[in-house]
Amino acid sequence: MIQTHSSFFSSRSKLEESDERSSITLATHAACFQTIGVYRGTQVHIRKPKIKSVSVDRKLLLELKQMHYITSPNLTRLIGLCTEVDSICILTEHCSRGNLQDILHNESIQLDWDFRISLITDIVEGMNYLHASPIHTHGRLTSTKCVIDSRFVLKITGFGLDSLNKVHRNTDVTDNIYTTLPELVWMAPEHLRVYPPRKCSQPGDVYSFAIILYEMCTRNEPYVNEPWYISLDDTLQKIKHGRSRFVRPTLNESDSFPDIVNLTKCCWLEMPEDRPTFHSIRRVIRAIKMKRNINPTENVLDVLLNRMEQYANNLEGLVEDRTQAFLEEKKKSEELLYQVLPKSVADQLRAGKSVIPESYSCVTIYFSDIVGFTEIAAKSSRFRKVVDFLNGVYSCFDTIIENYDVYKVETIGDAYMVVSGLPERNGNDHVRQISRMALDIVHSVRQFTIRHQPCTPLKTRIGIHSGPVCAGVVGMKMPRFCLFGDTVNTASRMESSGEAMKIHISEQTKLLLEQDNNFITAERGTITVKGKGLMTTFWLIDEISHQMDIVLL
Repeated sequence: MIQTHSSFFSSRSKLEESDERSSITLATHAACFQTIGVYRGTQVHIRKPKIKSVSVDRKLLLELKQMHYITSPNLTRLIGLCTEVDSICILTEHCSRGNLQDILHNESIQLDWDFRISLITDIVEGMNYLHASPIHTHGRLTSTKCVIDSRFVLKITGFGLDSLNKVHRNTDVTDNIYTTLPELVWMAPEHLRVYPPRKCSQPGDVYSFAIILYEMCTRNEPYVNEPWYISLDDTLQKIKHGRSRFVRPTLNESDSFPDIVNLTKCCWLEMPEDRPTFHSIRRVIRAIKMKRNINPTENVLDVLLNRMEQYANNLEGLVEDRTQAFLEEKKKSEELLYQVLPKSVADQLRAGKSVIPESYSCVTIYFSDIVGFTEIAAKSSRFRKVVDFLNGVYSCFDTIIENYDVYKVETIGDAYMVVSGLPERNGNDHVRQISRMALDIVHSVRQFTIRHQPCTPLKTRIGIHSGPVCAGVVGMKMPRFCLFGDTVNTASRMESSGEAMKIHISEQTKLLLEQDNNFITAERGTITVKGKGLMTTFWLIDEISHQMDIVLL
């Protein structure tokens, strides 16, 4: 490990390397991927050049010495260089809050202009120091090279060690000093026009800074929102050949802070000699801060506290919004869960308890289906019409059952199953609840109109039976509350052996209704029921109180 402190050569210390996502605290979902390692108990950022070996010569040692003497708070500190063959890597200070591009593209973070100017000031201070240092230029400046440390201070990284960049460049003539093709957007036009691109220059850094200012103003990627944008390659070609009419991103004063817009346009002028230096840009930024009543000589601690307050306000608002969204989604999930499972059963599952199967001495089960559903579906020109038809019918049924103490077990195709008396026991009221519900459904079906077949009357067939059942939750992935027992089968046979627009009930249900003495029934007679043999069954005609209401009306 070649180090930048004490002496350049020392024994290679243990370097623990791991890939982690460096998250931005104030934007819980914004993150950038970095290669992070631990060197002497401190987290460091690891950059791996695309080279297999490096020659430790006088020039490289001089560059390391120059990097060692960098003391600007707005430039990242070089930790050291690992020169092991096939494991060449550069260790720099790790900034845990991510990079500027992450923050600008995260819409959940609100950035006022005072805060943006503060970030711009950090960039200008860092670049001004760098241009005055022996390193002289950056050459690779982009918004991803502007990183935020744990104290919310913006620092510039990726500068220096030009000999490594030259080695990298010479290994493949198609490569350049920028690591990826999209980063060429930040490169000055005069450098793009040379193949392979020239090393760097101070006016070129100013141009790169102008593209970052565009991002600060619009919070958009450069060029992608232009009406003429086709691809990155096409854009780079336009920039290269735009000598007479140079190509730049569209930036309007009305959409951004006017002083920053004017500064941006000066920094990306076509002729390098026309662009301002960072020393003069520093004076412009100080004037802008005074114009906005921002003290240009403000104490560093005050600046830090202001930034932390800004971040805290953003985080507080973000947490409040996310909490509200979470509560709304939780409410929707609970409502959906209560529709799939009975409330008492759902609450037990949510509490992490197992639902023990129970037996019920007597409940009433309702089955119904649509008569002639196959013919209706066959006459429908589109399958969507069939789905809309079923949705309309069962939405009508669902509205009705909300008025009764019943639980909808399931719908399968055109079959509809409802039960009363479980999971909450209600004495013998279950037979009255199901009977009244069935009468209401028959009445609603008579008034229902099939939209795509208005001349076809809707008919339903209903069967009801009362008796003992067992019930429990079945399944883990999609748990269902299921009923078991002969009562379920008998109720299904009552429906299948019934007639259209009639409510077919068993003798057991009839005996329970007689206790109420409020329903009108008619004996159907003895019939053969599949799987049950001979059974005496009845028709449920109406409710006496319901008839009296009609007479009074």
